[in-house]
Amino acid sequence: MMATASPKKSVCIIAPVYNEEAVLPHFFARVSRVMDDLADRYHFKVICVDDGSRDKSWRLIREYSRQDRRFSGIRLSRNFGHQAALTCAYDIAPGDALVSIDADLQDPPEVIPEMLSRWEEGNQVVLAVRRKREGETGFKLWTAAIYYHLISKMSETDAPEASGDFRLLDRLAVDALKKLTETHRYIRGLVGWLGFQRSVVEYDRAPRQAGSTKYPLMKMVRLAMDGLVSLSFWPLRAAYLTAFALMTPFLLYLLYTFVKYLFFDIALVPGWTSLILAVILFGAFNLLMLGIMGEYIGRIYSEVKNRPIYLVREYCGSDVLSVKDSPAGSLSD
Repeated sequence: MMATASPKKSVCIIAPVYNEEAVLPHFFARVSRVMDDLADRYHFKVICVDDGSRDKSWRLIREYSRQDRRFSGIRLSRNFGHQAALTCAYDIAPGDALVSIDADLQDPPEVIPEMLSRWEEGNQVVLAVRRKREGETGFKLWTAAIYYHLISKMSETDAPEASGDFRLLDRLAVDALKKLTETHRYIRGLVGWLGFQRSVVEYDRAPRQAGSTKYPLMKMVRLAMDGLVSLSFWPLRAAYLTAFALMTPFLLYLLYTFVKYLFFDIALVPGWTSLILAVILFGAFNLLMLGIMGEYIGRIYSEVKNRPIYLVREYCGSDVLSVKDSPAGSLSD
C-alpha cells in the first residue's frame, strides 16, 4: 500500500504595525519569499495588526491583502501599544504554530525556517536570541543588558537576556498564554513564565530597513516598569530592606545619645546636621516607597476595572472571516 502524505501544518506569522509605511513593502516581499520557499511543507498566513497607525500603513496592509490571500489585517481602534497589538494577534490568529515578528525588519524573516525546524523537533517555544544588535546606540545596549540581567534575577520568569518578541509558539503554548489576562503586559516575560519545552535560535539583529524607531526612551522605560512590577515583588522587598538599612545607623545614634544623656548627663544639643540629614533621608525614602507602592496599586486599579486590552476597528483580507471567527484552528489552503 502507498503511504499517505502527512497533512501540512499551519503556521501563522503575526506582526504588530505602527506607522511603518516606509518599511511595509519590504516586509511583505521578504516574508513572501520565506513562505514561498516553504510552501510545500506548510500552510501560511500572515496577520498584520495595525496599532492605530497615523500614516498609510493600514492602506498598504489592505491593498496587499487583496493581492495575496495569505495576508490579512486587523486594525485597532487606536494606539494601544505594542504588547496589546501582540495580544490581539495571539487571541485571534489560527494555526498550529504562531511566529511573532516586528514589521521593521530588524528581526529577519529568513530566520523563520530554522525556528520551524526547532518546532518540528518537539519544542513548544522557540526563542530568537540576538547575537549582535547593529544600528543601536551604546547607551541602549548597555541599559538593555542591565535590565535583562535584573529581570532574570528578580522575577519568577525564565527567559534569555537577549530575547525579544521574535519567537515561535506552538498552539499549546498560545492557548496557555491566552489564559494570562493582565492589563499591563510584558509578553516576553509571560512566555518565560509559561515553561514548556524550549529551544533557542541565535541571529544577528539588523538596523531598521526604513523609517524610525517607535520605541523612544520613555516607552522603553514604561515597558521596563511593566516587566519589573508585573513579574516581581522585588521593588517592594527592596524598599523595606533599604528602610531597615537606613534606619539602623540612626537607631544606633539615638541609643548613643540616650546613653550619653543618661549616664554622663551630656545633652548633644549641637546636632542639627545629623537631624537634618535624617529628616531629608527618611523623607526622600518615604516618597520613593510611596511611588513604588503607587505603581503596584495603580496596576491593581487597572485590573479591577477589567477593561479590554484592545478594541478592533476593522478587518481586511480574503480569509478574514476565518481569522476573526476562529481563534484556534486550521488555516485554509
